[in-house]
Amino acid sequence: MKILLAVDGSTYTKKMLAYLATHESLLNKDNNFTVLTVHLPIPARARAAVGKDIVEDYYKDDAEKVLAPIDKFLARHGIQAKSVWKAGNVGETIATYAEAGKFDMLVMGSHGHGSFLNMVLGSVATKVLANCKTPVLLVR
Repeated sequence: MKILLAVDGSTYTKKMLAYLATHESLLNKDNNFTVLTVHLPIPARARAAVGKDIVEDYYKDDAEKVLAPIDKFLARHGIQAKSVWKAGNVGETIATYAEAGKFDMLVMGSHGHGSFLNMVLGSVATKVLANCKTPVLLVR
């Protein structure tokens, strides 16, 4: 199975990884894993002021802080995963990447806000579910 893990380095990512660790059918060497983290884009004026190279370095450094612990976790379980970072609207970018990559499943943590807070604040998970045809496993 081709599985996309959407991560942000939060405690919700850690809960998702703990869930995977307890479900051998998901976290095994037979599955093909890609780990994705998405950053909100830096505003255009700020990008123009500091330059493209500095912005790219910022994104790469920030992504490494999120992805490195995930890579270590997966390696402890004998899994080599592809790591990817993107910049954009987080929910839409995750959904688009899952669709474009033809993943069998997308796994991500969820903050578990109630429906009222989702309506007011929005939710990455809600946006992913609204924009993604790939099956999504949300872990709270």
